[in-house]
Amino acid sequence: MIESPRPRFPRTIVAGLLLILAVWSLACAAAGPGRTAVATAHPAATAAGLEILEHGGNAFDAAVAISAALAVVEPAGSGLGGGGFWLLHRARDNHTIMVDGRERAPLAASADMYLDPDGAFQPKWSQNGPLAAAIPGEPAALVHLAKHYGRLPLATSLDPAIRLARDGFPVGRDYALLAGYRLPALLASPAARRTFLAAGIAPVPGWTLRQPDLADTLRALARNGHDGFYRGAVAERLVEGVRAAGGLWTLDDLASYRVTERAPIIFTYRDMRVVSAAPPSSGGVVLAEAMSILDGVSLPSVPAVDRIHWITEAMRRAYRDRAQYLGDPDFVVMPLDRLLSPAYAITQRQSIDPHRATPSVPLESGSAAGPDRHTTHFSVIDADGNRVAATLSINTPFGSAFMPPGTGVVLNNEMDDFAAAPGEPNAYGLVGSQANAIAPGKRPLSSMSPTFLEQGDRIGIVGTPGGSRIISMVLLASLAFAEGADAAAMVALPRYHHQYLPDRLFFEPEAFDEATIQRLEDMGHRLETVSRRYGDMQAITWDRRSGALIAASDPRGEGEATVQAAEEAIAVP
Repeated sequence: MIESPRPRFPRTIVAGLLLILAVWSLACAAAGPGRTAVATAHPAATAAGLEILEHGGNAFDAAVAISAALAVVEPAGSGLGGGGFWLLHRARDNHTIMVDGRERAPLAASADMYLDPDGAFQPKWSQNGPLAAAIPGEPAALVHLAKHYGRLPLATSLDPAIRLARDGFPVGRDYALLAGYRLPALLASPAARRTFLAAGIAPVPGWTLRQPDLADTLRALARNGHDGFYRGAVAERLVEGVRAAGGLWTLDDLASYRVTERAPIIFTYRDMRVVSAAPPSSGGVVLAEAMSILDGVSLPSVPAVDRIHWITEAMRRAYRDRAQYLGDPDFVVMPLDRLLSPAYAITQRQSIDPHRATPSVPLESGSAAGPDRHTTHFSVIDADGNRVAATLSINTPFGSAFMPPGTGVVLNNEMDDFAAAPGEPNAYGLVGSQANAIAPGKRPLSSMSPTFLEQGDRIGIVGTPGGSRIISMVLLASLAFAEGADAAAMVALPRYHHQYLPDRLFFEPEAFDEATIQRLEDMGHRLETVSRRYGDMQAITWDRRSGALIAASDPRGEGEATVQAAEEAIAVP
C-alpha cells in the first residue's frame, strides 16, 4: 500500500495551534462550576449572599454582603465591632491570599493592664466592658474586599444588611440562649440592654430585633468607605462611649487601623493540598503540624480507637507549640521554618507511643468547655470558581457586651485572646507565652481557621466557629475530605478535641461509645464529655470532574446552605 504523503504545516502554525490548545486546556482546568454555592450560619445571611450574586456580584461581593448581614443577625458571634480572616481564591489568575482584618490592641494598651496591684490576673477586666475591646477590623476588611476584589459598589453589597438592621428579623433559639448566658454583662451597658434585651431579660425565639443605630452606621460605611467608620461622626461616638465607660480608645487608634494581606499557610497531606490561615491566626500552623505528624501514619487502615489516639496526640503537640511560639508576625519572630519542616514532624511522630497517651505537663488550667455559638464562618463559591472561606468573631458571646451609645456596634473582647499573664488561661482555657503578650497596636493570636482543600479534581471550602476547638474541628473535617467525604459528611462528623492544656480529651455526647471510652482511658487519656454538641461548620465541596457541587450547613446550628443554578435553588438546612 502506498501511503499518501502527510501534510506539512509551517512551524509557526504548529506552534500557534499548540499554544491555543494549551490555553484551552488551562481554561478548561480553571473553569468554574457554572453555579453558585453559599453556606452560612443564618438563612438571612445566605439570602444576602445569593442576592448579591444574582445582581452580578462575584464571590468577593457576596462575602461583603454575608459578613455585614451576619453582623446584624448574629450579633453574639461577629460584627462591625470585631474582626476576622477572609481567605480568598481568585480563579482568573489563581491568586490566593488571606485578608487579615484581625483587631489591634489600642495604642495605650500595656502588658500588665489586666493585673491588679498585687499582680493577680483579673479575667473579668479582659472579658467584659470597653477595656476588653481591641480596635475593630471588620469594617476596614469589607471596604478592602469591595475595592480590590469585588465587581459591585460597596453600598450595593451592604444594602441587604442595612435593610435587615432597619426592618428587623425574628431571633432564633441560639440568640435567646446566648443573650441569657451574657445577661449580666449586657445589662451593664445601657445601649446594649436597650438593643438586645426585651425589657431587661433575654428574649424568647421569635422576638423581633431591630437595630436602627447599626443601620445608620452601615449607611455611613456604605457612603464614605473607611472614613465612614474610622473617622468622622461614627468614630467620635465610638471613642466617646468607650472612654466614658473606662476604655482606652482614641481617635488615632481608629484612624490608623489598616487591614493586612498575608500569604496563607500552604502544605500537603498525602495527595491533598491544604491552604489555611496564617499568623496571627494559629489555625494554619497548628493544622500543618498536626497533619504532618499524621502524614506518616496510615490512618484509614488503623483501628478506630488507635486513629483517635494518634489524632489526639498530634493535636496535643501542635497546640503545645501554639502556646509557646505563635503570635502577631508583625511583632514576634516565630520559628515557622522549623515547626513546619518534615524533619520536625518526624521527631514529633517518633515521640508518640502508639499505645499510651503522653501527659502534657502537671499544670492544670481549667476547662475548655462553654457556650460555643459565637464567632461565625461562611463559605461561598461563584460560577467562575472564585471562592471565599471566612471566619469572623467578636470573641466570646456578644464580645465585651458593651455598645457605645448611638452606634449600634457591640464591641469585641479580643484582648482576652492575648496572654495577659504567663500561664494564665483565657476564656477558652488556652495559655500563652511572651510571643502573645499584649503590646500597643499588636494583633492577638487567634484560632480562626478558614481553609481550602484541594485534592485532584476535588475542592473543599471549610471553617467553623468554636473558640479553641475550631482547629480540631477543621482538622477532623480535612482528614475526612482526604478520604473522600463531601460537605454534608464533613459538617456532620462527631467531634473531639485536645488542646495540650488542660490535659483533657473533650468529646461530644455520643461521639464515643462505652468501649471506645474504656479503651482510651486504658491508654491513659483523661476524657471529658462536653455538655452538648459544638461548632457550626459551613462547608462546600466541588468535584470538577463530575460537576457535583454540594453545600452543607452544620446540623448543630440554624444556618442554611444553598446550591443555585440560573433557574433553580436547592436548600440544605
